[in-house]
Amino acid sequence: DGFGLKRSMLIGLLVLAVASALGGMATGASEMLVLRALEGLGLLLVALPAPGLIRQLVEPGQLNRMMGFWGAYMPLGTALALAVGPLVMQGIGWRAWWWVLAALSLGMAGMVWRLVRADQRPGEAFGGASRAAPMDWNLRLRQTLGSRGPWLLAACFGAYSGQWLAVVGFLPTIYAEAGVAPGVAGGLTALVAAANMSGNIVSGLLLQRGVLPRTLLYTGFVAMGASTVLAYARVDGVSAGPVLQLACVITFSAVGGLIPGTLFSLAVRLAPTPHTVSTTVGWMQQLSALGQLCGPPLVAWVAASVGHWHGTWWVTLACSVLGLLIAHALGRILQNSLPEGP
Repeated sequence: DGFGLKRSMLIGLLVLAVASALGGMATGASEMLVLRALEGLGLLLVALPAPGLIRQLVEPGQLNRMMGFWGAYMPLGTALALAVGPLVMQGIGWRAWWWVLAALSLGMAGMVWRLVRADQRPGEAFGGASRAAPMDWNLRLRQTLGSRGPWLLAACFGAYSGQWLAVVGFLPTIYAEAGVAPGVAGGLTALVAAANMSGNIVSGLLLQRGVLPRTLLYTGFVAMGASTVLAYARVDGVSAGPVLQLACVITFSAVGGLIPGTLFSLAVRLAPTPHTVSTTVGWMQQLSALGQLCGPPLVAWVAASVGHWHGTWWVTLACSVLGLLIAHALGRILQNSLPEGP
Protein backbone atom coordinates (compact mmCIF):
# COMPACT_ATOMS: atom_id res chain seq x y z
CA ASP A 1 0.00 0.00 0.00
CA GLY A 2 2.85 2.39 0.73
CA PHE A 3 5.19 1.29 -2.05
CA GLY A 4 2.53 1.60 -4.76
CA LEU A 5 0.02 -0.96 -6.00
CA LYS A 6 0.88 -0.79 -9.70
CA ARG A 7 4.60 -0.69 -8.91
CA SER A 8 4.31 -3.79 -6.71
CA MET A 9 2.42 -5.68 -9.40
CA LEU A 10 4.95 -4.76 -12.09
CA ILE A 11 7.89 -5.87 -9.95
CA GLY A 12 6.09 -9.11 -9.10
CA LEU A 13 5.47 -9.92 -12.76
CA LEU A 14 9.12 -9.19 -13.59
CA VAL A 15 10.25 -11.43 -10.72
CA LEU A 16 8.01 -14.20 -12.08
CA ALA A 17 9.42 -13.70 -15.58
CA VAL A 18 13.05 -13.84 -14.43
CA ALA A 19 12.54 -16.81 -12.09
CA SER A 20 10.68 -18.81 -14.74
CA ALA A 21 13.30 -18.02 -17.37
CA LEU A 22 16.07 -19.18 -15.05
CA GLY A 23 14.01 -22.22 -14.06
CA GLY A 24 14.10 -23.40 -17.64
CA MET A 25 17.87 -23.49 -17.37
CA ALA A 26 18.05 -25.21 -13.96
CA THR A 27 20.29 -28.25 -13.65
CA GLY A 28 19.24 -29.64 -10.27
CA ALA A 29 16.33 -30.00 -7.88
CA SER A 30 17.74 -27.60 -5.27
CA GLU A 31 18.17 -24.87 -7.86
CA MET A 32 14.61 -25.37 -9.09
CA LEU A 33 13.21 -25.20 -5.56
CA VAL A 34 14.99 -21.90 -4.91
CA LEU A 35 13.58 -20.48 -8.12
CA ARG A 36 10.10 -21.75 -7.20
CA ALA A 37 10.39 -19.89 -3.90
CA LEU A 38 11.35 -16.77 -5.83
CA GLU A 39 8.30 -17.29 -8.01
CA GLY A 40 6.24 -17.47 -4.83
CA LEU A 41 7.52 -14.03 -3.89
CA GLY A 42 6.57 -12.75 -7.33
CA LEU A 43 3.11 -14.24 -7.00
CA LEU A 44 2.54 -12.43 -3.71
CA LEU A 45 3.76 -9.12 -5.15
CA VAL A 46 1.14 -9.53 -7.90
CA ALA A 47 -1.73 -10.95 -5.84
CA LEU A 48 -1.66 -8.74 -2.74
CA PRO A 49 -2.08 -5.32 -4.38
CA ALA A 50 -4.71 -6.50 -6.87
CA PRO A 51 -7.88 -5.95 -4.78
CA GLY A 52 -6.82 -2.42 -3.80
CA LEU A 53 -5.88 -1.69 -7.40
CA ILE A 54 -9.21 -2.99 -8.66
CA ARG A 55 -10.94 -0.71 -6.18
CA GLN A 56 -9.13 2.22 -7.77
CA LEU A 57 -10.03 1.22 -11.31
CA VAL A 58 -13.73 0.32 -11.17
CA GLU A 59 -16.87 2.18 -10.20
CA PRO A 60 -18.10 1.39 -6.66
CA GLY A 61 -21.25 -0.22 -8.04
CA GLN A 62 -19.15 -2.73 -10.02
CA LEU A 63 -16.67 -3.58 -7.28
CA ASN A 64 -18.31 -6.79 -6.02
CA ARG A 65 -18.67 -8.18 -9.53
CA MET A 66 -15.05 -7.49 -10.41
CA MET A 67 -13.83 -8.97 -7.12
CA GLY A 68 -15.65 -12.16 -8.06
CA PHE A 69 -13.72 -12.28 -11.33
CA TRP A 70 -10.47 -11.59 -9.50
CA GLY A 71 -11.12 -14.44 -7.07
CA ALA A 72 -10.97 -16.85 -10.02
CA TYR A 73 -7.30 -16.18 -10.71
CA MET A 74 -6.00 -19.20 -8.83
CA PRO A 75 -8.41 -21.86 -10.17
CA LEU A 76 -7.97 -20.45 -13.69
CA GLY A 77 -4.19 -20.76 -13.44
CA THR A 78 -4.42 -24.21 -11.86
CA ALA A 79 -6.78 -25.49 -14.55
CA LEU A 80 -4.67 -24.09 -17.39
CA ALA A 81 -1.48 -25.53 -15.91
CA LEU A 82 -3.04 -28.98 -15.49
CA ALA A 83 -4.65 -28.97 -18.93
CA VAL A 84 -2.00 -27.25 -21.06
CA GLY A 85 1.24 -27.92 -19.18
CA PRO A 86 1.47 -31.67 -19.87
CA LEU A 87 0.76 -31.10 -23.58
CA VAL A 88 3.48 -28.46 -23.86
CA MET A 89 5.99 -30.55 -21.93
CA GLN A 90 5.22 -33.61 -24.02
CA GLY A 91 5.62 -31.65 -27.24
CA ILE A 92 8.61 -29.36 -26.62
CA GLY A 93 9.91 -30.31 -23.17
CA TRP A 94 9.57 -29.11 -19.60
CA ARG A 95 12.17 -26.35 -19.99
CA ALA A 96 10.13 -24.73 -22.75
CA TRP A 97 7.09 -24.74 -20.45
CA TRP A 98 9.01 -22.61 -17.93
CA TRP A 99 10.05 -20.26 -20.73
CA VAL A 100 6.48 -19.96 -21.99
CA LEU A 101 5.39 -18.92 -18.50
CA ALA A 102 8.25 -16.40 -18.36
CA ALA A 103 7.12 -14.88 -21.65
CA LEU A 104 3.51 -14.69 -20.46
CA SER A 105 4.55 -12.93 -17.24
CA LEU A 106 6.71 -10.47 -19.16
CA GLY A 107 3.90 -9.77 -21.62
CA MET A 108 1.45 -9.17 -18.79
CA ALA A 109 3.90 -6.77 -17.15
CA GLY A 110 3.94 -4.78 -20.38
CA MET A 111 0.13 -4.66 -20.45
CA VAL A 112 -0.08 -3.50 -16.83
CA TRP A 113 2.57 -0.82 -17.49
CA ARG A 114 0.71 0.51 -20.53
CA LEU A 115 -2.95 0.11 -19.56
CA VAL A 116 -3.14 0.65 -15.79
CA ARG A 117 -2.90 4.24 -14.65
CA ALA A 118 -0.14 5.38 -12.35
CA ASP A 119 -0.31 4.83 -8.59
CA GLN A 120 -2.48 7.31 -6.75
CA ARG A 121 -2.07 8.90 -3.38
CA PRO A 122 -3.57 6.77 -0.62
CA GLY A 123 -6.71 8.88 -0.25
CA GLU A 124 -7.41 9.41 -3.93
CA ALA A 125 -8.57 5.85 -4.56
CA PHE A 126 -11.35 6.19 -2.01
CA GLY A 127 -13.27 9.22 -3.18
CA GLY A 128 -10.47 11.80 -3.22
CA ALA A 129 -11.38 13.37 0.11
CA SER A 130 -8.35 12.14 2.01
CA ARG A 131 -4.84 13.42 1.27
CA ALA A 132 -3.16 11.79 4.23
CA ALA A 133 0.49 10.87 3.93
CA PRO A 134 1.27 7.16 3.69
CA MET A 135 1.53 5.38 7.01
CA ASP A 136 4.60 3.49 8.13
CA TRP A 137 4.44 -0.20 7.35
CA ASN A 138 4.56 -1.14 11.04
CA LEU A 139 1.53 1.07 11.78
CA ARG A 140 -0.33 -0.59 8.90
CA LEU A 141 0.59 -3.98 10.27
CA ARG A 142 -0.52 -3.10 13.81
CA GLN A 143 -3.85 -1.75 12.56
CA THR A 144 -4.49 -4.86 10.48
CA LEU A 145 -3.54 -7.43 13.10
CA GLY A 146 -5.25 -5.41 15.82
CA SER A 147 -8.63 -5.61 14.04
CA ARG A 148 -11.01 -8.52 14.31
CA GLY A 149 -12.23 -8.40 10.70
CA PRO A 150 -8.92 -9.30 9.00
CA TRP A 151 -8.38 -12.19 11.43
CA LEU A 152 -11.81 -13.66 10.68
CA LEU A 153 -11.35 -13.20 6.94
CA ALA A 154 -7.96 -14.90 7.10
CA ALA A 155 -9.19 -17.78 9.26
CA CYS A 156 -12.16 -18.30 6.94
CA PHE A 157 -9.84 -18.39 3.93
CA GLY A 158 -7.64 -20.93 5.72
CA ALA A 159 -10.61 -23.19 6.49
CA TYR A 160 -11.53 -23.07 2.80
CA SER A 161 -8.14 -23.39 1.13
CA GLY A 162 -6.88 -26.24 3.32
CA GLN A 163 -9.69 -28.56 2.34
CA TRP A 164 -9.87 -27.41 -1.30
CA LEU A 165 -6.20 -28.16 -1.93
CA ALA A 166 -6.42 -31.42 0.00
CA VAL A 167 -9.27 -32.68 -2.18
CA VAL A 168 -8.09 -31.33 -5.55
CA GLY A 169 -4.41 -32.01 -4.89
CA PHE A 170 -4.95 -35.70 -4.21
CA LEU A 171 -7.30 -36.33 -7.13
CA PRO A 172 -4.50 -37.51 -9.46
CA THR A 173 -3.42 -40.02 -6.79
CA ILE A 174 -6.97 -41.26 -6.29
CA TYR A 175 -7.47 -41.59 -10.03
CA ALA A 176 -4.17 -43.45 -10.40
CA GLU A 177 -5.16 -45.92 -7.69
CA ALA A 178 -8.46 -46.44 -9.54
CA GLY A 179 -6.58 -47.26 -12.75
CA VAL A 180 -7.41 -44.06 -14.62
CA ALA A 181 -4.89 -43.14 -17.33
CA PRO A 182 -2.60 -40.21 -16.39
CA GLY A 183 -3.79 -38.04 -19.27
CA VAL A 184 -7.43 -38.56 -18.35
CA ALA A 185 -6.66 -37.99 -14.67
CA GLY A 186 -4.99 -34.67 -15.47
CA GLY A 187 -7.96 -33.58 -17.56
CA LEU A 188 -10.46 -34.51 -14.84
CA THR A 189 -8.43 -32.67 -12.21
CA ALA A 190 -8.26 -29.61 -14.47
CA LEU A 191 -12.06 -29.80 -14.86
CA VAL A 192 -12.53 -29.79 -11.09
CA ALA A 193 -10.17 -26.83 -10.70
CA ALA A 194 -11.90 -24.92 -13.50
CA ALA A 195 -15.28 -25.49 -11.87
CA ASN A 196 -14.08 -23.36 -8.97
CA MET A 197 -14.03 -20.34 -11.30
CA SER A 198 -17.79 -20.42 -11.68
CA GLY A 199 -18.36 -20.01 -7.96
CA ASN A 200 -15.96 -17.08 -7.75
CA ILE A 201 -17.62 -15.26 -10.64
CA VAL A 202 -21.16 -16.02 -9.45
CA SER A 203 -20.32 -14.75 -5.95
CA GLY A 204 -19.51 -11.32 -7.39
CA LEU A 205 -22.71 -11.24 -9.41
CA LEU A 206 -24.83 -12.29 -6.41
CA LEU A 207 -23.19 -9.75 -4.11
CA GLN A 208 -23.91 -7.14 -6.78
CA ARG A 209 -27.59 -8.15 -6.63
CA GLY A 210 -27.69 -7.71 -2.87
CA VAL A 211 -27.27 -11.28 -1.60
CA LEU A 212 -25.74 -11.21 1.87
CA PRO A 213 -22.07 -12.24 2.11
CA ARG A 214 -22.76 -14.60 5.01
CA THR A 215 -25.40 -16.39 2.90
CA LEU A 216 -22.81 -17.10 0.21
CA LEU A 217 -20.26 -18.26 2.80
CA TYR A 218 -22.84 -20.54 4.46
CA THR A 219 -23.79 -22.01 1.08
CA GLY A 220 -20.18 -22.63 0.10
CA PHE A 221 -19.15 -24.37 3.31
CA VAL A 222 -22.32 -26.50 3.53
CA ALA A 223 -21.82 -27.63 -0.07
CA MET A 224 -18.14 -28.45 0.50
CA GLY A 225 -18.83 -30.46 3.63
CA ALA A 226 -21.81 -32.34 2.21
CA SER A 227 -20.09 -33.09 -1.11
CA THR A 228 -17.05 -34.70 0.47
CA VAL A 229 -19.19 -36.78 2.81
CA LEU A 230 -21.17 -38.10 -0.18
CA ALA A 231 -18.00 -38.64 -2.21
CA TYR A 232 -15.84 -40.44 0.35
CA ALA A 233 -17.92 -41.76 3.24
CA ARG A 234 -18.84 -45.45 3.40
CA VAL A 235 -22.28 -46.59 4.50
CA ASP A 236 -22.50 -50.30 5.38
CA GLY A 237 -19.25 -50.82 3.49
CA VAL A 238 -20.60 -49.21 0.31
CA SER A 239 -19.14 -45.98 -1.08
CA ALA A 240 -20.07 -43.72 -3.97
CA GLY A 241 -19.24 -44.90 -7.48
CA PRO A 242 -16.73 -43.03 -9.68
CA VAL A 243 -19.38 -41.01 -11.54
CA LEU A 244 -21.08 -39.86 -8.34
CA GLN A 245 -17.69 -39.13 -6.78
CA LEU A 246 -16.69 -36.93 -9.71
CA ALA A 247 -20.03 -35.10 -9.58
CA CYS A 248 -19.60 -34.50 -5.85
CA VAL A 249 -16.04 -33.21 -6.24
CA ILE A 250 -17.09 -30.86 -9.04
CA THR A 251 -19.89 -29.57 -6.81
CA PHE A 252 -17.40 -29.23 -3.95
CA SER A 253 -15.13 -27.05 -6.10
CA ALA A 254 -17.80 -25.07 -7.96
CA VAL A 255 -20.04 -24.10 -5.04
CA GLY A 256 -17.03 -23.75 -2.76
CA GLY A 257 -15.83 -21.06 -5.17
CA LEU A 258 -18.42 -18.74 -3.64
CA ILE A 259 -16.13 -18.44 -0.62
CA PRO A 260 -12.92 -16.85 -2.00
CA GLY A 261 -14.86 -14.47 -4.24
CA THR A 262 -16.87 -13.29 -1.24
CA LEU A 263 -13.82 -12.99 1.02
CA PHE A 264 -11.88 -10.88 -1.49
CA SER A 265 -14.85 -8.54 -1.72
CA LEU A 266 -15.12 -8.34 2.07
CA ALA A 267 -11.38 -7.67 2.41
CA VAL A 268 -11.84 -4.33 0.68
CA ARG A 269 -14.68 -3.45 3.06
CA LEU A 270 -13.31 -4.83 6.32
CA ALA A 271 -9.77 -3.48 6.02
CA PRO A 272 -9.27 -1.22 9.08
CA THR A 273 -8.43 1.80 6.88
CA PRO A 274 -8.27 2.57 3.16
CA HIS A 275 -4.49 2.23 3.44
CA THR A 276 -4.52 -1.36 4.76
CA VAL A 277 -6.37 -3.21 1.98
CA SER A 278 -3.24 -4.98 0.69
CA THR A 279 -2.13 -5.74 4.25
CA THR A 280 -5.52 -7.33 4.94
CA VAL A 281 -5.34 -9.37 1.74
CA GLY A 282 -1.79 -10.34 2.71
CA TRP A 283 -2.96 -11.70 6.04
CA MET A 284 -5.73 -13.60 4.24
CA GLN A 285 -3.14 -15.14 1.92
CA GLN A 286 -0.91 -15.99 4.88
CA LEU A 287 -3.54 -18.04 6.67
CA SER A 288 -4.66 -19.47 3.35
CA ALA A 289 -1.10 -20.73 2.90
CA LEU A 290 -1.18 -22.14 6.44
CA GLY A 291 -4.36 -24.03 5.56
CA GLN A 292 -2.73 -25.37 2.40
CA LEU A 293 0.29 -26.44 4.45
CA CYS A 294 -1.77 -28.29 7.09
CA GLY A 295 -4.76 -29.64 5.15
CA PRO A 296 -3.15 -32.05 2.65
CA PRO A 297 -0.74 -33.68 5.15
CA LEU A 298 -3.62 -34.20 7.59
CA VAL A 299 -5.78 -35.81 4.91
CA ALA A 300 -2.83 -37.96 3.79
CA TRP A 301 -2.18 -39.05 7.40
CA VAL A 302 -5.83 -40.05 7.87
CA ALA A 303 -5.85 -41.96 4.58
CA ALA A 304 -2.64 -43.78 5.53
CA SER A 305 -3.93 -44.55 9.03
CA VAL A 306 -7.19 -46.16 7.89
CA GLY A 307 -5.72 -47.63 4.72
CA HIS A 308 -8.01 -45.87 2.23
CA TRP A 309 -9.52 -42.49 1.36
CA HIS A 310 -12.95 -43.20 2.82
CA GLY A 311 -12.08 -41.85 6.26
CA THR A 312 -10.85 -38.48 5.02
CA TRP A 313 -14.27 -36.86 4.82
CA TRP A 314 -14.23 -35.96 8.49
CA VAL A 315 -11.26 -33.61 7.91
CA THR A 316 -13.08 -31.62 5.23
CA LEU A 317 -16.30 -31.70 7.23
CA ALA A 318 -14.46 -30.29 10.27
CA CYS A 319 -13.00 -27.52 8.09
CA SER A 320 -16.48 -26.72 6.77
CA VAL A 321 -17.96 -26.55 10.28
CA LEU A 322 -15.13 -24.25 11.35
CA GLY A 323 -15.77 -22.10 8.28
CA LEU A 324 -19.47 -21.86 9.13
CA LEU A 325 -18.68 -20.65 12.64
CA ILE A 326 -16.29 -18.03 11.30
CA ALA A 327 -18.80 -16.96 8.65
CA HIS A 328 -21.37 -16.43 11.41
CA ALA A 329 -18.93 -14.19 13.28
CA LEU A 330 -18.21 -12.25 10.09
CA GLY A 331 -21.93 -11.79 9.55
CA ARG A 332 -22.26 -10.28 13.03
CA ILE A 333 -19.44 -7.81 12.33
CA LEU A 334 -21.04 -6.75 9.05
CA GLN A 335 -24.45 -6.43 10.68
CA ASN A 336 -23.09 -4.27 13.48
CA SER A 337 -20.71 -2.05 11.55
CA LEU A 338 -21.53 -2.07 7.85
CA PRO A 339 -24.51 -2.58 5.59
CA GLU A 340 -24.22 -6.11 4.22
CA GLY A 341 -25.56 -5.25 0.78
CA PRO A 342 -23.50 -4.10 -2.18
